[in-house]
Amino acid sequence: MINQDYGTQLVGEFKKNQKVLTAIGDETRQAIIVTLMQGTQMPGMRVGEITERTNLSRPAVSHHLRILKEAEIINVRKKGTMNYYHLDSGSTLKQLKPLFEQLESLLLQCE
Repeated sequence: MINQDYGTQLVGEFKKNQKVLTAIGDETRQAIIVTLMQGTQMPGMRVGEITERTNLSRPAVSHHLRILKEAEIINVRKKGTMNYYHLDSGSTLKQLKPLFEQLESLLLQCE
């Protein structure tokens, strides 16, 4: 059993990371993240390139990119009329580490 302070802290971590957890919880967005990781980071990838690699429609890719951008997982670099999407080096994905460390500690207590 965990103490109340630890439980409150864990709930806070979940709330803080809700947006990023929701964003990465979708299989399509996971595929887009992997695609961006496999692509050349600078200057990034355009929607058309992501569409080709994921076999998704352009509107679907744009929709999922918007969600990933709102969750601060990816960023967009504009060059003239072109938009290049890339993983954000300061990504909110880094914020998940404390949450997973707390969960790991809790699981070890359950053994």
